[in-house]
Amino acid sequence: MTVTASSPQHNTVDAAGSRAGRRAGIAVSVLVGAFLVFDALGKLAGASQAEEGTAMLGFPQGQTLVMGIVLTICVAVWAIPRTAVLGALGITAYLGGAVTANMRVEAPLFSHTLFAVYVGVLLWAGLVLRRPHLLTVAGLRR
Repeated sequence: MTVTASSPQHNTVDAAGSRAGRRAGIAVSVLVGAFLVFDALGKLAGASQAEEGTAMLGFPQGQTLVMGIVLTICVAVWAIPRTAVLGALGITAYLGGAVTANMRVEAPLFSHTLFAVYVGVLLWAGLVLRRPHLLTVAGLRR
């Protein structure tokens, strides 16, 4: 919402809207972060489900640990407010690899292949709700 008048009522509405948006962004980010941490921990711990899933996508089982390390680093960078955009870019690249791997084995489109896209959209939505100025940087708002 753009505030053009200087009345206190407009400023209060704008501040309340930005607070609500920030809270929503934090909630979305916490959910996405929890999912990504759970995924990374499964890979780092060598869970049989993670290794089987990696093998079904055509990767050697030893790559599960490497994927867990990469995801952990990206999530850690994303969790730090100052480097959140850099971390989001790393996670987006990681999720793009997941889409490609699922496409290669012809996994179901909406439930498997695009799941990483859904996570990526939520990741960026949470980040933009927390930091609306990113829309200006991306050229989506003046």
